[in-house]
Amino acid sequence: MVFTGMMSDGTPTPTAFPRPGGAWASGTVTAYGVPPLVPPPPPAPPEPPGGDGPRRRRRQMMVFGGIAGAIVVIGLTIILIVALTSDGDAFGGKKASGPTDVRPPLAQMCPAPTVAPSQGPTGKPQKVPPATGERTTDTEAGISYRKYGAPWVPWDTTWRAGTLEVPYKVGQHFVTETYSGGTYHASILSAAVPAADNDAVTLNLECVGRQVAADVRAEYYPQPNTLEPLRDGMTTLGGRPAYLSEFRLHFKAEGLTATEELSAVAVIDVGKTTAAVLYVSIPGTHKQFDYVIDDVLKSVRPL
Repeated sequence: MVFTGMMSDGTPTPTAFPRPGGAWASGTVTAYGVPPLVPPPPPAPPEPPGGDGPRRRRRQMMVFGGIAGAIVVIGLTIILIVALTSDGDAFGGKKASGPTDVRPPLAQMCPAPTVAPSQGPTGKPQKVPPATGERTTDTEAGISYRKYGAPWVPWDTTWRAGTLEVPYKVGQHFVTETYSGGTYHASILSAAVPAADNDAVTLNLECVGRQVAADVRAEYYPQPNTLEPLRDGMTTLGGRPAYLSEFRLHFKAEGLTATEELSAVAVIDVGKTTAAVLYVSIPGTHKQFDYVIDDVLKSVRPL
């Protein structure tokens, strides 16, 4: 209790003591005319959880949008750095070294010579006697040659052998034996091979001949084998410049009776961007036909 004044009998006048919370116990005016204290308004109730869903989603979208934007900026920066430091090849691909060489394989390996071959004929084609007797004619290769009777029969398929895949389509053959690997043949086969580009007027005949002969040895016969060279170099066949390789190969293959073979590969310039190829093979089991190699080579005539 607080005393704020004196009564007429000299006793102090009592005044109400404020209660907790600021409210007065009696009256609405103090002894000095001061208005009573007004309690402050109660605090606002807390917002219910989840009540700002739309705003919260907008804030989340703004946050996510900011993160995505930052990722895009970083990615573009990395791409720009790679592009500027990779000499124009941002993804490390192989740089083009120029136009693709579409020339035939033999034309790529044996470009046209700038000088005449070091050996063999360099003049104009010679005139030869006209061919007689039955002939095998290969219009695609541009040559004809002697045709033989039994046991020789016409070649009736296309055989693409070796890395160069010379397409033998015309000729004669007969089966000399059958073994576990299939059938073995004596053969006289001809083909045309692209050996120059369209602008060439001459063939590098020596190079082409060596490439074809090497392909024959490496791909047509059992490996390993031993080469016994007989003839190798420039010559003329049917009056046309030619490269001739004649050899005997020695080999062994499981189940095969033949252990050797006499072979000849002639590549003939027939005045086109393709060269004529004549391949003759006589297995060692049939040496009575070895004469055919010289005989058929002498019979070659250009068409």
